Amino acid sequence: MTAKVILFDFDGTIADTYQAIAKITNQLSSEFGYKALDQEELVLIKNLSSREIVRRSEISIFKLPFLVRRVRAELSKEIAELEPIEGIAQVLQELKTQGYTLGIVTSNDQENVDIFLTKNQLDNLFSYVYSSTAIFGKHRVLNQVIKERQIDKSDIIYIGDETRDIRSAKKSLIAVAAVSWGFNAAEILQEHQPDYLVSEPLELLEAIAHWQPYQSTVTS
Repeated sequence: MTAKVILFDFDGTIADTYQAIAKITNQLSSEFGYKALDQEELVLIKNLSSREIVRRSEISIFKLPFLVRRVRAELSKEIAELEPIEGIAQVLQELKTQGYTLGIVTSNDQENVDIFLTKNQLDNLFSYVYSSTAIFGKHRVLNQVIKERQIDKSDIIYIGDETRDIRSAKKSLIAVAAVSWGFNAAEILQEHQPDYLVSEPLELLEAIAHWQPYQSTVTS
């Protein structure tokens, strides 16, 4: 029997990069033509969907890929100093011990991910890392993983911290667990109807234990 596959988002799900990315994004605001956010506004946008945040920023959609590349480049200067989400390392180890295949699908740079995993002794847990600058095209990367690795969709689940992670998993017709310790707050994540919503890493083990294949809620 083929091992079941658990794909993880990276930023905010495994790596505690929220404050670093928020700082870098604010530093780049004048260059890319959007408004920097104060701490109160950063809390507010946790309750907005990814698309709502982009609309609110008023940044040109054509500039987004270039902004993502710049954020990734600036983050590379700090990535070795950042820490994993508290408790996630133990959960990843347990899932690996249970026989799951672990992978990462991220908008961050693969080199950043590799540096972080190696520094925190997590690199031996993951079988592969897929990276893309696409903000709203992560479902294409998920589909690429499924095709290249020849994974049955009933044997794969995606875990992320943003509404776009939920949307992407649903587009790819795979199960999805949302975590509320990252970028988006629990309320907005719940509105997007993930299969599972967890508030701390240990709860992931219970969610995975009850994991069922994705079932579309769309009716004709």
